[in-house]
Formats: sequence, structure tokens, C-alpha cells
Amino acid sequence: MSHTPDTPRDASDTAHPVSGTPRRPGADALARLGHAFPAVDPADTSAHTFPDGGTWRTEIPSVEGPEALAVVLKETAHLDVPVHRISQGSGIWMLTDDDITEMVDGCASRDIELCLFTGPRGTWDIGGSTRTDSGGGGLRARGHDALAGCVEDAVRATELGVRCLLVADEGVLWTLHRMRVAGLLPADTTFKLSALTGPVNPASYAVYEQLGADSLNVPSDLTLDHLTEIRRVSGAPMDMYVEAPDDLGGYIRMYEAAELIRRGAPLYLKFGLSRSPGIYPYGAQLRETALATARERVRRGRLVLDLLARHGADGNMSPLGSRNPGELRRFPVSPATPVPEGD
Repeated sequence: MSHTPDTPRDASDTAHPVSGTPRRPGADALARLGHAFPAVDPADTSAHTFPDGGTWRTEIPSVEGPEALAVVLKETAHLDVPVHRISQGSGIWMLTDDDITEMVDGCASRDIELCLFTGPRGTWDIGGSTRTDSGGGGLRARGHDALAGCVEDAVRATELGVRCLLVADEGVLWTLHRMRVAGLLPADTTFKLSALTGPVNPASYAVYEQLGADSLNVPSDLTLDHLTEIRRVSGAPMDMYVEAPDDLGGYIRMYEAAELIRRGAPLYLKFGLSRSPGIYPYGAQLRETALATARERVRRGRLVLDLLARHGADGNMSPLGSRNPGELRRFPVSPATPVPEGD
């Protein structure tokens, strides 16, 4: 069964009839009471789009294995939720080769991009600093062995057909980008920066782009002005939870979706879930929670899409199957220097 968005009851529930611009939530009723919204500043509108001309795409995060993926695919068909990308958070190392192959095939059957998380991360390591109030080095890969583990994950996943990798460490990102340039990873592999590392200012956003990021998750507490500031220096695709998990703040910004797109484009709308337990690293002991939350993330996505439709802001979505991030700026990559063997 497909889903049809709610039908507007009158002209005030649609886009502005003259300008065709999306209406603001509650704009007409508030204007009649003397609380009109200030005019939209055209200078705040992002000048960037995806290469296909779209301004936004969609992502279902925290899909932790083939069973959860099957739930998501079934529910997106049932609720008619268009999905461009599905991502997993526990890590490639938590999946068997058969798991990965099944997820690759399942996503390919619907022309959806699959993104899997690379390797060891500091928060699960033996180092104690991540458990202090300061958080220590956070998600970063600690030491050469952790870096090597991320590289191993990247090689294994791409050999099994995965073409999008989640990264939470700037050194890992630069290493994987150099591998992509050198032909050690497929040229069409893309790298997505984790929400747990996300940049919070224009300078850091531009640096991550030049280190090799093709899609950058920013924290969901950034203001609309912050998005505009970033867009003045970079057109690299941005990911943002319109509803964030509790460990990322639990922010719910559904009513801002149209403005997030206008000011943050090109933007992936991520349909997360607050008020639910963490499931990383996922295992069978969390099965019922993982499946229930996967299903609810899709429903949350439907709610966001319905809001966009009611506000006349659901146009300019990238065609389904789109994954190209466009031409991005990179730091120059020097040829690798062989390390001489010992005597």
C-alpha cells in the first residue's frame, strides 16, 4: 500500500500562490494576528545543489544488518518513503561477508546507496581517556593498528560491492582518500563523515572536504545561520539529522526541514529517532529494539515528507538512485614514498 500525503484543506495550506515559494509553518494564521514572519533573505539561500540539480536527498541511518534492512525496505514501500541512502553504525567488522553481500544486493534492488562504518573507534578502545569527562580523543582511531583496521574494513567492504564508507577520524579519511586516488579503492567510492565527528564551523567543514569527504554530517544543534556560513565556503553535500538520537542531543527539527534544505543544500535529510536506546555495537540481544526502531525511523521520514508537502517545499528532491556528490575540492595528494626494508 502506498501513502498519499494529507490533502491541504484550503489555499493557506499550500505554497504561496503567486511566488510559488514554500510557506512557513503557521504563517497565514499568525499574520492575521499581527505576527507576520520577516521576509526571507535571498542571500541566505544556498547557491549549491547536487550535480543532478536536486537540493535534498534522504537517508535512513542505523540499519544494522540484513534483517533490519529488510524491515526498512518493506516499510519504505508501504509508506511510500523515497530513500537515497541507508547507513549502518556498528561497523563493517560486525558483519559477515554474507551479511554485507545481502545488504549490497538488497539496496541495489531498490537503487539505494549503502554506507557502512569503518573500523575501530576510540570510544570502544582500551584507552581510558574517552571515558573521562573530557571525552579524550573521542571516535578517533588510536594508533597504527586501529588505522590499519579501518583500512582493512574499507578494502573488504569495497571488494564485496560497498561504495560508500562512514569515517570518524580525519587521518583515516585522508588515508582512504589517498587510497582512492592511488587506485587501491574503487574510484567511485565515496566517504561520509560521521555525525560523531561533524564540523561546527566553515573552516573545519572546508578542511574535511579537502581531506576527501564527499558528504559531511554536521551536528543537529547548528543554527540556520551556521548552515549559511558553511555554504559560503563549501558546496560539499551536508548530512543532518532532522531528528537526532539521544546520544547526539535528541533534537527534533521537523518543522525546520524546509529551511534546513533552503540554507543547507545540497542536504541529506536523516531520519533518526530520539527517546530510544543506543544499539551500537549491534548484536542479537538487541534484535527487537533494532527492528522496531528501524521501522519507526521510516515512519518519522514519512512525517517529515508530509510536512514538506503541506508547506509546498517538497520539490527539487534528487532523482532516486542519485549518489554523485559532484566535483569537490581536495588537498593535493603526493605519490606514496616506499618505506625501505630493514637489513
